[in-house]
Amino acid sequence: MFKRIKEDIEVVFEQDPAARSYIEVVLTYSGLHAIWAHRMAHWFFKKKLYFIARAISQISRFFTGIEIHPGATIGRRFFIDHGMGVVIGETCEIGNNVTIFQGVTLGGTGKEKGKRHPTLKDNVLVATGAKVLGSITIGENSKIGAGSVVLKDVPANATVVGIPGRVVVQDGIRVKKDLNHRDLPDPIADICISMQKQIDELKTEVELLRQERSKGHDNKNL
Repeated sequence: MFKRIKEDIEVVFEQDPAARSYIEVVLTYSGLHAIWAHRMAHWFFKKKLYFIARAISQISRFFTGIEIHPGATIGRRFFIDHGMGVVIGETCEIGNNVTIFQGVTLGGTGKEKGKRHPTLKDNVLVATGAKVLGSITIGENSKIGAGSVVLKDVPANATVVGIPGRVVVQDGIRVKKDLNHRDLPDPIADICISMQKQIDELKTEVELLRQERSKGHDNKNL
C-alpha cells in the first residue's frame, strides 16, 4: 500500500511542473485525494459493502469536485490534473499511466446495460472538457483533444479531436481528411431548421384550409 501511495505521488511530480514538494502534493492536490479515496471505496465495493463505498465516494466528491464511482477499475500511475468536474462511471476500466484533465466525463449514453462506460487502455491522455461516452475502447497511447465528444472506438496511437470525435493522427501520420471546423454538427441550428420546416408545413396546411373554407362559402352563396 505504501509503495502504491509513493508511486501516486511520484507521478504527480512527473506530470505537473508546478509541484514543488511532497508536503504540498499530499496536502493540496485534489486529484490525488480523489484517487486515494477511490482506492478505499473500490475495496469496499468489491466486498459488496456498497453503502460504505458510495458514502466514501460522495464525501470525496464533496471535497474534491471529482466524482469516481466506486465500481470503476483504475490502474497504476493514474493522474488527474486539476480535476474539478471530472466524472468517471461505474463500469469504466482505466489502464496504467493514464492522464485526464478537468471537466472530463467518462460516462454512458443511457442506452446500454451491463458494461456501459468506456475502457481506456495504457498511456491514454484525455484533455480538458472531453466526453468519452458509451461502452467503447480507447486504444493504447491515444490522445483525446480538449472539448471532443467520442462515441466510437479509438485505435491505438491515435489523436482524436472534434464533435463528434474523429481521428486526425494515426501512428504519427496525419490523416488526409482534415477536420473542417466549419462543417462540425450544430445541434441548435439543426433544431431551428427542423422547427422552421414544421412552421412552413403548418402555414401551407392553414392556407389550404382557408381556401377550402372560402370555396365552401362561395358554394352556399350560389
